[in-house]
Amino acid sequence: MTDTRDRLAEAAIPHIPFDGMNMASLRAGARDLDLSADVATAFFPGGGADLAAWIHRRGDDDLAQWLADTAPEGRFRDRVAAAIWQRLAFADPEMVRAASAVLALPQNQPLAAKLMWGTADVIWSGLGDSSRDVNWYSKRATLSAVYAASVLYWLGDQSEGRQDTRAFIDRRIDGVMQFEKLKASARKIPGVAMLTDLALGWVQAPKTAETKE
Repeated sequence: MTDTRDRLAEAAIPHIPFDGMNMASLRAGARDLDLSADVATAFFPGGGADLAAWIHRRGDDDLAQWLADTAPEGRFRDRVAAAIWQRLAFADPEMVRAASAVLALPQNQPLAAKLMWGTADVIWSGLGDSSRDVNWYSKRATLSAVYAASVLYWLGDQSEGRQDTRAFIDRRIDGVMQFEKLKASARKIPGVAMLTDLALGWVQAPKTAETKE
């Protein structure tokens, strides 16, 4: 069943530039596979949003495999930046633009946020993050924002080899690292740690990998 769903998504992708990220492309893909158009609705009931999610998660799977096979080296901030850069390398700008148009719709924004979170989780997990407290969430929330901003910059980047995007990623990571240093220093001030716990204490850290899901 999963294989049919994957085949259907793959068959739909060539139709997206002409028909859009929508059910029309999925039905066209179904026809290419000699399947009933109803199969498209059965496997992708959310239409374009579900197809966009499938394409995004395939990129995350590619990144997870890359991190497992070719883990970046160097300073941790450089490893995070390299992972973001590689994730963008796995993406097709035209597909991302089409997906963004669909995921920007109000009813699809929770899914978009979940996808950004998923990418951040792949990066942190692939780089060996072992946190099991509030940091598990804060790290992913912060990196989700960095990745989302990087995607937007990347889509408009006309520089050779999109090197301006790489510099943008580095600046964003540097900003996060400076914030983390400031936060660590601030927690030494009496009362600040308590305020942080009150602000994020409602979040319960995952106990197992299943809880994360």
